[in-house]
Amino acid sequence: MISEDQFEYEIQTIIANAIREDVGDGDHSSLACIPTNALGKAKLLVKDEGVIAGVAFAQKVFHYVDPDLQVAVFIEDGARVKFGDVVFHVSGRSQSILKAERLVLNAMQRMSAIATKTRYYVDLLEGTGTKILDTRKTTPGFRACEKWAVKIGGGENHRFALYDMIMLKDNHNDFAGGITAAIQKTKAYLAETKRDLKIIVEARNLAEIEEILQSEGIHRILIDNFNFEDTRKAVERIGNRCQTESSGNINEKTIREYAACGVNYISSGALTHSVYNMDLSLKAIE
Repeated sequence: MISEDQFEYEIQTIIANAIREDVGDGDHSSLACIPTNALGKAKLLVKDEGVIAGVAFAQKVFHYVDPDLQVAVFIEDGARVKFGDVVFHVSGRSQSILKAERLVLNAMQRMSAIATKTRYYVDLLEGTGTKILDTRKTTPGFRACEKWAVKIGGGENHRFALYDMIMLKDNHNDFAGGITAAIQKTKAYLAETKRDLKIIVEARNLAEIEEILQSEGIHRILIDNFNFEDTRKAVERIGNRCQTESSGNINEKTIREYAACGVNYISSGALTHSVYNMDLSLKAIE
């Protein structure tokens, strides 16, 4: 996984790029009708229910736009919220609040939706010992926030990107000349480049599970698109040799039964690519 410094860099990059995209050479709507020195106050109002996420991100946005903005937080990230709840107040220059408003809302609405869905899946897995993972199926340019939201919802982050873990999927194996060849070439590459990266290998069937087990040093086997029976067989065969992960067409109706097969992890792209934004608004107050 990436370091805290790298993660913070990603977050600051998201904020800078989003403000550049949205504000350009100026928020002319605000500049046209609101005095530069005018002060104001606004509240973040919940018009939905679920798990709130993005409060800490919003604080970073307000600080980036105007370090003099003050945020009073009443509900922290990860808390369950309902219609009518007020998450925070922000006060300071009215122009600054308006400049930050859309990015704060866009981010928090999506992050809260992701955290809510993640918490739902975490609750479905309660007592099984299996943990839920996200994937790289994220919105381009917004990955750090979406993975942050998964953590807030109680899930765990898979690799952040292509550079922090080796994951040999079906196309890698096929292009490399097979699973064993892909693993051998990967180990040689890591030795040559002096990189210490964990190796995950995808299996499409039980025969490929057997082939992967012939190689040492595999961190996790991705048991992809297996049915329940074959997943149980795969987990039994793998034993304690390495970690196990199920993926592929797993939803709220099947997730607990896959967990019952004994896998360590279940990864779901749906955590980040199939959510409906939480309804939030930023309203001026007296």
